[in-house]
Amino acid sequence: MSTGLSTELTLKIAGMSCGGCVRSVSGVLSALPGVERAEVSLERGEANVRFDAAQVTPQQLLAAIDDAGFEAALPA
Repeated sequence: MSTGLSTELTLKIAGMSCGGCVRSVSGVLSALPGVERAEVSLERGEANVRFDAAQVTPQQLLAAIDDAGFEAALPA
């Protein structure tokens, strides 16, 4: 259920080298409560995530990616 607080954020991701990496990052993000959409690009090394800020924080998004074995950061 969305509370109308949808936020869109682009995260930088290091360590992806193949389509399996993209699927892994996409899967861990999509599994988080409040994530509405996660589009991961191997070529750009980033993920565009739309999420409900009342259910998940940017820090939780970063932690999920880090826990999957990749390095994630907020854009500078």
